[in-house]
Amino acid sequence: MEKRVLEGIQPERAMYYFEELCAIPHGSTNTKQVSDWLVGFAKAHGLRYYQDGANNVVIYKAGSKGYEHHPSVILQGHMDMVAEKTKESPIDFTKDGLDLRTDGENIWANGTTLGGDDGIAVAYALAILESDSIPHPPLECVFTVDEEIGMLGAAALDTSVLQSKILINCDSEDEGILTVSCAGGATSGLHLPVKSDKAEGKGIHIYVDGLQGGHSGAEINKGRANSNKVMGELLQRLLRTLPYRLVYVRGGQKDNAIPRYTMAKVIVAENRLDDALAAIKKIGDELLGTLPAQETGAKIYCESCVCRGHAMTIASTRAAIGLLTDVPNGVQAMSKDIDGLVQTSLNLGILKTEGGEVSMTFSVRSSVNTEKLALIETLKQTGEKYGASYTESGAYPAWEYQKESHLRDVMVRTFERMYGREPVVEAIHAGLECGLFSGKIKGLDCVSFGPDMKDIHTTREQLNVASAARTWDYLLAVLEQL
Repeated sequence: MEKRVLEGIQPERAMYYFEELCAIPHGSTNTKQVSDWLVGFAKAHGLRYYQDGANNVVIYKAGSKGYEHHPSVILQGHMDMVAEKTKESPIDFTKDGLDLRTDGENIWANGTTLGGDDGIAVAYALAILESDSIPHPPLECVFTVDEEIGMLGAAALDTSVLQSKILINCDSEDEGILTVSCAGGATSGLHLPVKSDKAEGKGIHIYVDGLQGGHSGAEINKGRANSNKVMGELLQRLLRTLPYRLVYVRGGQKDNAIPRYTMAKVIVAENRLDDALAAIKKIGDELLGTLPAQETGAKIYCESCVCRGHAMTIASTRAAIGLLTDVPNGVQAMSKDIDGLVQTSLNLGILKTEGGEVSMTFSVRSSVNTEKLALIETLKQTGEKYGASYTESGAYPAWEYQKESHLRDVMVRTFERMYGREPVVEAIHAGLECGLFSGKIKGLDCVSFGPDMKDIHTTREQLNVASAARTWDYLLAVLEQL
């Protein structure tokens, strides 16, 4: 039998299930196979389960001996992952598992995201569900789908199948931090119709590549450049230098991931090719000089290419570039109450040219509902200025801080006893499903936590082995106290 990549890494059974999960394609919207795998697990272990039409799964387990009559607890995480890969990776996320790697200190996937966000929650829950020796209250283990594209699974779940008033969410990426509040948000889209006709001249491909990228909630305040916005600025400056027509511009794959790579194709007059190539290099060098110092891998370059087919009209070119440069992006407001907390932001995560339109998809977040609505109105008005329509999906509410929380008190006391120090209790700007569950289940007591991960939603994502083991021990200790 072929040796498992994670064999011997603790916690052994959780890592067993994490590797099992990683062998199954489970990018957002592609969750039927992993959902059925969870149902198969429940059947194999004689556990009651619920699977809905959205592919959400709930697996129930009675309390262990002595805990039968304790208040039941929801263990919750999402089964989908952000499916990002390098240009060189051969992985097909629709049918392939991940190429797991470890050096004993960290776990990663070769050339792709790892999906530790939130595969570790699934693995922890399954390891607890299969065990006959772990003390725990009655459990309702909730595995949701499509969290990464707007928490669609949590929104669709009929929570009448749940009886618990306590929810432990394992979808955080910093050990020692207990999250007790998060922003609300929405996925917003602008759709600009463009006109095209036959193109003549010389083609040029333009690239913005090698940016840091990252999570549009947790890392939006770290000064990381957005490749879509950098490309917009380049195209706008080029338009002031010489006339050209835009064929397409595209970049980013997920609205909640800060894009690292954007590509555009333009058409210039044949006798202006050399001028255009020189201008793009000059503008690119200038823009590189304005990027944050951390963007050490950034590259802006161009190359001539074959010109064939159609290109946007001059009017549509100007409209597309004007909209791209005018739309807001990044941090819009910081909290006045919590030092260092982003209050309102948006991320231009996906830029496409297809079907006769240029579309832009944003992840909008705010812990203040009025600011979220105002930012959405700004997007609508900016779009209207250029003739673009607005769409919205995946709206979710903020998770408000509760002054009194039995679960939080237990988790703080347990952490202090195990670690010899106080945990950090904080609100975050990133969205969590706790907000949706709190909105649906009156009086729900929630806390989110998790092991150390870094560079989630990027191909550099890593899960720390020692932290995952300590977090597992901590979760079991918390369950023992509930």
